[in-house]
Amino acid sequence: MEIEKSVLVIFPHPDDEAFGVSGTIATHIKNGTPVTYACLTLGEMGRNLGNPPFATRESLPLIRKKELQAAANVMGIQDLRMMGLRDKTIEFEDDTKMKNMVFSLIKEINPSLIITFYPDYSVHPDHEATARAVVRAVRQIPEHQRPKLHCVAFAKNTEENLGKPDIVHDITPVKDIKIAAMKAHISQTAWMLVEMEEKLKNNDPEAVAWVTKERFWSYQWDKDTVQ
Repeated sequence: MEIEKSVLVIFPHPDDEAFGVSGTIATHIKNGTPVTYACLTLGEMGRNLGNPPFATRESLPLIRKKELQAAANVMGIQDLRMMGLRDKTIEFEDDTKMKNMVFSLIKEINPSLIITFYPDYSVHPDHEATARAVVRAVRQIPEHQRPKLHCVAFAKNTEENLGKPDIVHDITPVKDIKIAAMKAHISQTAWMLVEMEEKLKNNDPEAVAWVTKERFWSYQWDKDTVQ
């Protein structure tokens, strides 16, 4: 993995980072690279309340905030930003406000790499709105000064339209950190962690690959379609 000057991670929900990029984050931190994680919401509209349930609609925001802090601690993130937007409403935020919020983060942190979702290939409306805001913000920067933009994508047509991932990180050395980060978000992950760990014990190839390989697409500026 290339050594970066600094990394800015931008996702809308607590646990977005744990599933997709926690191994990459942990590796950067182990390499001595500062990582800032800007989480736009507290995921207060999350569908799960624990299994068995231990949260209520009223208590879930505070629980997910604590889970996010715990996951950040597991990964070693020292700069965690909670941006205060509301879950499931990011798509309705003003485009200029969103772009300026992201641009301010970039200007402050001056990252050599930004990690977020890929617009049009990240399924959830909050994911898509976040991705568009990041692209709009980075687009304001002169091309020769732009940080690298590595994007997570999981829509069914991703490889059909974007091709194979440009970057695949083998995070096997830090896979225990990744699993611990997912466990930190227990209100949302309890339903699937038992099954996943059982598959890992049995060396199920798909489960092992899912945990140990993190895939990214470099944003294709020559095919930029974000309005």
